[in-house]
Amino acid sequence: MNKMRCSTFWAKIYIAGPIDKIEQTCREWCLIGACVTVTPTNYIYTMGEESGAEIGLINYARFPKKPKDIIDQAQELGHELMEKCCQGSFTIMTPDDTLFFSRRSEAEKK
Repeated sequence: MNKMRCSTFWAKIYIAGPIDKIEQTCREWCLIGACVTVTPTNYIYTMGEESGAEIGLINYARFPKKPKDIIDQAQELGHELMEKCCQGSFTIMTPDDTLFFSRRSEAEKK
C-alpha cells in the first residue's frame, strides 16, 4: 500500500445562490482537473436569510500544490460562481486569512 503525505492547507469559498447552479458551475470548472466539495448552507444575518454553499478545496496528497496555487484556484472558482450565480460577493477563508471579494460599488458596501 502506498502512503502519500503533503502539508495541510485548505481554502473554503462561501457564496449564496441556488445550490443546483453552484454545483453545476463547480462541475464545469472542475473539468480543468480539479476536485472540490460542495456543502449546502444557509446564511442567516440581521433581518435576512439566504441559501448557498461552502465550497472546499484541499491540498490533495496525490497531487500536492502550494498554498498560493490553492488560493489562486479558489479565487478563480469564486469569481466564476459569483458571475454564474448572479451574486455581488463571495468570501474565501484559509487557515491564515479571510478574503472578501465584491463587485458592489463603494456606496453599496456602507
